[in-house]
Amino acid sequence: MSHLFTPLTIRSVTFRNRIFVSPMCQYSSDDGMPNDWHLVHLGSRAVGGAGLVMVEASGVSPEGRITAWDSGIWSQAHAAAFRRIVEFLHANGAVAGIQIAHAGRKASTDKPWRGGKPIVSGPDSWQTVAPSAIPFREGEPVPHALTALEIDGVVQDFERAASLALDAGFRVLELHYAHGYLVHEFLSPLINKREDEFGGSLENRMRLALRIAKSVRAIWPDELPLFVRISASDWVEGGWDLEQSVELSKRLRDLGVDLIDCSSSGAVPAAKMPLIPGYQVPFAREIRARAAVATGAVGLITDARQAEEIIASGAADVVLLARAMLRDPYWPLHAARELGVDVPWPAQYERAKPLS
Repeated sequence: MSHLFTPLTIRSVTFRNRIFVSPMCQYSSDDGMPNDWHLVHLGSRAVGGAGLVMVEASGVSPEGRITAWDSGIWSQAHAAAFRRIVEFLHANGAVAGIQIAHAGRKASTDKPWRGGKPIVSGPDSWQTVAPSAIPFREGEPVPHALTALEIDGVVQDFERAASLALDAGFRVLELHYAHGYLVHEFLSPLINKREDEFGGSLENRMRLALRIAKSVRAIWPDELPLFVRISASDWVEGGWDLEQSVELSKRLRDLGVDLIDCSSSGAVPAAKMPLIPGYQVPFAREIRARAAVATGAVGLITDARQAEEIIASGAADVVLLARAMLRDPYWPLHAARELGVDVPWPAQYERAKPLS
């Protein structure tokens, strides 16, 4: 009996196993629209046996994208473009999810394989925004500090994106509060230097995160799961940390968030993480125990037995794989064989299934 391959039900949605595909930016969209690349990239992970396939961080507005080539979901045309991908994922046994996001001060950058630096002029650039007018790195463009009215607009953008995700047929929605993007920027005292109701105390710094979650939960149907990805630590003294993450997770749980996807870092370039296998798993374990909410473990999870132990030990309810899934879209099928679990293969591939 494998814990990793035990189905999981959250609200009305049952996942065939605990192996989830992390949202991974592909930098391959045109005006935020998913295309054939996304169909093949995401669809192959569904064919490969994952329980949940999550679409990359998708901008809730054009300015919310990390790059001009990120996917987005701010119009009915975007929802329509996602629909065929969603249908393919569901037809092949995976649950389709989407992460909606605003990149904040880390937006308007180039593709990673072209250096990933900020683009300061031209059609692929725009004015970035943040809680405070502090750039990510010294010498980079200074973001515009959002006004209270503009913050209202950001909340409305998340609400619209949630509604469009529902129209597209997604069954899981994840809010991106991690990796130094806009909502994380409001949470972290390293970035948020505001003196109004959105800055200063923990309560104030959590205000935007909680407001978005409450508004989105009112739109997202009761029968469908809502996830939140957080950076559980900035890995910098005086920054966002585990204790604050536990408190935030409790508050999100009370608002109807079903799972906390526990990542870390991204707030400031000076962070130093211990990049060893499973280095973020303790965050998932602590938040699961202390906030009484389901968690996902992510980060350098590459081995089937490592993933099995994470679930079996109660450290997390699911594992989310990123680079391992890029290397091997069929990781779940191969993991099942390693763990001695007999899982169905796609009928088209049955003749290649190992006999033992």
